[in-house]
Amino acid sequence: MPLIGSLRTLLLRGLLAGLIAGLLAATVGYFVGESKVDAAIAIEEAGSTAEHTHGEHAESPAGHSHGDEEEPLVSRGGQKFGQFLALGLAGLALGAIYASVAHFARRYTALSGPRLALALGIAGWAAIVAVPFFKYPANPPAVGDPDTINERTLLWLAAVVLGLVAVGAAVAVFTALRAQLPTFRLIGGIAAFVLVTALGYILLPGVDEVSATFPATLLWQFRVASLAETATLWACLGLGFAALTEFATRTDTPVPVAAATAG
Repeated sequence: MPLIGSLRTLLLRGLLAGLIAGLLAATVGYFVGESKVDAAIAIEEAGSTAEHTHGEHAESPAGHSHGDEEEPLVSRGGQKFGQFLALGLAGLALGAIYASVAHFARRYTALSGPRLALALGIAGWAAIVAVPFFKYPANPPAVGDPDTINERTLLWLAAVVLGLVAVGAAVAVFTALRAQLPTFRLIGGIAAFVLVTALGYILLPGVDEVSATFPATLLWQFRVASLAETATLWACLGLGFAALTEFATRTDTPVPVAAATAG
């Protein structure tokens, strides 16, 4: 059955699914990613302390320390639990956008409500997470030049736009091949996605600010944890919206009189 319900109903469904997805993603981040962040911060602080000590020795033969270290505005404990609030709010916003896109997309597809929800989840993850991540993967603290943060942010946004264009091209090709067998339509859509993504990767400049002294294992673990967190967010959003849609469809479907009175 196609996706049914008013925009308000879909928005409420998306908000609920998004909130649950955000909290689950925060849980994954807390148990999987926070230890990697702590390790990276320890490396950053050790390097900062070494530079500070070296500077003090260079300025003062006695090597006395002058001034105190600046305290962070939010403690690490506050940051760890604050991600539940941050990802919960992000999940709500993402769920509202997701529901709005589903409301628009249902006019142009014959997919059932749950299948449309899953398809949007996969497309959203590919466009907003996968394409930018594999070009500009997430970096932990102690990695990256603070002076280039604006440039790196703009490049990441450009990669997001690339992902949206790649997904749009895949959908356009898949739709244009409606007269072909489903397998050929799928191959055509994937080929369009890969082609657009590859061209974008070639045109976008690379960014490599990882120090040679930073542990490669920790960098890899941090990036895997970051990808797991975002994948959880999108997977739970798509599955949650699909499950709520299927539940609402079954609840709203009238039971035939003959079946109700049988037996």
